[in-house]
Amino acid sequence: MEDNVANFTERTEAQTERLSTGVPGLGEILGGGFISQRAYLVRGAPGTGKTILGLHFLTAGALQGEPCLFVTLGETEEQIRNNAASLGYSLNGISFLDLSPAPEFFTEDQSYDIFHPAEVEREPITRKIIEKVEEIRPTRVFLDALTQFRYLSTDSLEFHKQAFSFLRYLSESGATVVFTSDSSQQAPDDDLQFMCDGIIQLECNDMERSLCVTKMRGSSFRMGHHSFRLTTRGMEVSPVLVPDLQREGLAPIFTGELTASGIAELDALLHGGLDRGTTTVLTGPSGVGKTTVGMQFMKASASRQEKAVVYIFEEGLESLLRRCEAINLAVRPLIESQNLSVVPIEPLSFTADEFSSLVCRDVEQSNARIVMIDSVAGYRMSLRGKDLISHLHALTRFLKSKGVSTILINELKSLSGDFHISEIGISYLADDIIFLRYLELNGELRKAIGVIKKRVGDFEKTLREVQITPDGLKLSEPLTRLRGLLSSQIQLTWPEGGFNEF
Repeated sequence: MEDNVANFTERTEAQTERLSTGVPGLGEILGGGFISQRAYLVRGAPGTGKTILGLHFLTAGALQGEPCLFVTLGETEEQIRNNAASLGYSLNGISFLDLSPAPEFFTEDQSYDIFHPAEVEREPITRKIIEKVEEIRPTRVFLDALTQFRYLSTDSLEFHKQAFSFLRYLSESGATVVFTSDSSQQAPDDDLQFMCDGIIQLECNDMERSLCVTKMRGSSFRMGHHSFRLTTRGMEVSPVLVPDLQREGLAPIFTGELTASGIAELDALLHGGLDRGTTTVLTGPSGVGKTTVGMQFMKASASRQEKAVVYIFEEGLESLLRRCEAINLAVRPLIESQNLSVVPIEPLSFTADEFSSLVCRDVEQSNARIVMIDSVAGYRMSLRGKDLISHLHALTRFLKSKGVSTILINELKSLSGDFHISEIGISYLADDIIFLRYLELNGELRKAIGVIKKRVGDFEKTLREVQITPDGLKLSEPLTRLRGLLSSQIQLTWPEGGFNEF
């Protein structure tokens, strides 16, 4: 009885052991990896990356000294090795069983007068598989593609029984199996979806590649369509960002610490600065100075030896640096000291998931304390029609959970007119809202800055004129004698003199 309990416990532990997929990002989606001694189906059209995923799986095992087996019924071993070499894979430690049709099949007479072809060909193929498995006792098997066995069966019922029996034979031999299917309308793989323990669906359209998990027995998994890319290094997956703020260690961090800008008048507007771990929206029309104000906070943080990262979607690095130098905002030395990073992003080259993964990696690896995204409009282009609000929500919640201050640059289309914060509904994401707007006074175009929201703590209720000069940002004393600044009707309530001079 005790022996039976011990055997059951040992088998249960083996069944819950996780094996690395070898694909960066995929283990995070699968809850840690594949469960040992189970079978997983990888589906997708030709060219979506099914074989590459299998190579990742096998090479990850081979690097740990595990016996691994690649069973191919389509491409030859030579073709697979050549393709793997072009991607930089080392297939050392991986055994092959090449069951692809030989050229002799075409040149020699392979007709059968009495028996069904499946009955003649199945037995030698089955024998080869059993001999190879018994020889190397693999812990990982990749089979490309299991649907080829369908042609070795006389009908669909027999195929179902043979496929199920084959997968069970491999798992009870101690192997974790990943297999692909060649599905079509004429030969669907619904039966394989029922008998496997997990399903990974690969998709590819004109804009991007995506991966989704639709089944994972005995394990939770992250739902959704996750972006992936096929590169010279193989497959790289960028999971959809779903921060769990209730999980231990991910509660929002509000320490009461303030992030100052280094300009006394600007910090006075915020009663000391931005609160650590909050999201700030800097909003206003084009050219009003949003990026300049944001860079002032980033420069001040980096000068305090805090890691700061700026993601720019709408201009190049040198263009931004020249603009900063023109107003005495010395950020180049901070980049050279690695306290400040400026990362140009081409939105059409990144998916939203890839950008989120980049930000998460920068925060976790370099311990960034403040992040600026310039701008929301550029970030929106990388979404390619997807929901902006949900992606920004997930990203800002993740950053907040890490105690990172976030600045979002938001551009308004109208230069003047009645005041509004955002044209795309992102104001609810903000803990702080700083707005800039144009004023037309006495034939001159002037600029004003103010705070309309600060979730943690108080703020100055007045506005100040802001000027961008060769000596940097300059803010006036509070504009207490102007009325209608948030509408299109501005009234001056003092006699002469205009705004206070700097």
